[in-house]
Amino acid sequence: MTNTEFKQVSRTERAEQSYRRERDVPYGRAAGGDVAVSTRIRLARNFEDYPFPNRLTDVSLAQEIVQLVTDELCGVEDFTLRRMNNLSAEEASSLRESNLISQDLIKNRAISAVLISSDESISVMINEEDHIREQYFMKGFDLEAAYERLSGIDDIIASAIPFAYDKQFGYLTACPTNLGTGLRASVMLFLPAMARSGLMRTFAEELAREGLTVRGAYGEGSGAEGALYQISNERTLGRSEEEILRAVDSAVGRIIETEHAERRRILKEDRIGIADVVLRSLGILTNCVRLNMREFMRYMQNVKFGVVLGLLDGNIEELDGLIVDMRPSNIDQINGSPLEEGGYDTFRAAYVGDVLRRMGLISEEARARLSGTD
Repeated sequence: MTNTEFKQVSRTERAEQSYRRERDVPYGRAAGGDVAVSTRIRLARNFEDYPFPNRLTDVSLAQEIVQLVTDELCGVEDFTLRRMNNLSAEEASSLRESNLISQDLIKNRAISAVLISSDESISVMINEEDHIREQYFMKGFDLEAAYERLSGIDDIIASAIPFAYDKQFGYLTACPTNLGTGLRASVMLFLPAMARSGLMRTFAEELAREGLTVRGAYGEGSGAEGALYQISNERTLGRSEEEILRAVDSAVGRIIETEHAERRRILKEDRIGIADVVLRSLGILTNCVRLNMREFMRYMQNVKFGVVLGLLDGNIEELDGLIVDMRPSNIDQINGSPLEEGGYDTFRAAYVGDVLRRMGLISEEARARLSGTD
């Protein structure tokens, strides 16, 4: 999509076209399907006639906001309303680990809620740091499609409830860093070769000069576990939505090209060495008795690396799904109840080993590729 001309359409036209967009998006673009894990668009908005959430002491007003947003969105799409004060700690943690809600929404549980679409691609957090935080996730890398999809949702809300907007500062938000467009565009990338080569620090410095930032898989303050990095815009004020999307798109395109080049170099220069790392990691994951989350992410990173290098068979999307499933709150959902202390590591080891063995990552063809005889 680099250098694509973004379509200029009216808010009304976008509302009519985008919110019914087909949601079955292919996994990844041809240019980066083995690098780009997902695309996320987030919009921060507040309503004109209500105090911001940090000053929203009247619970009835907070519930009025929840009801207004729910009435508008449930009239056009299949959303489920989850009021945070009705959720258990385990249910809230599971939604957080699936990136459907934020920690701030959990902290505001007395007045907050979330609307989640039936396919869980869209969540609209209500009374978080701002009145609403809309976000849309899609597999792969397509910022324009993701933005168009969420713009339709945004327009539906705006047509019924006026947003707080200033001619000079744009959309007004609780945090000054979100003023302007209120737009955060991010792409999650799997970058094991660049991480292994130490190139991420250089790229992070370069992106910072362009008004972009590099974060871990869970956003601000999180580390890049499993070689997963979020590339997103830092600035929302002084740039249009189109300019933000172009900047992130261009940066992600450059990173994908660099990651592919590093993978080719590593495979050419140290095929046996990387095959050894991949097989040792797979051996541990399929034979261990206990497996904590940090170990799991480290070894899964190597197994995924083996798949994208063509050394192992397998499906990256399935492996990414396994990573999400193995977080503690999601293990509780799979198990049907919370486990006792220490039980998560043994459950994870048994579950992961079973899944990976059934995936058949080492076929006869894969053995030939691992040995370099193909």
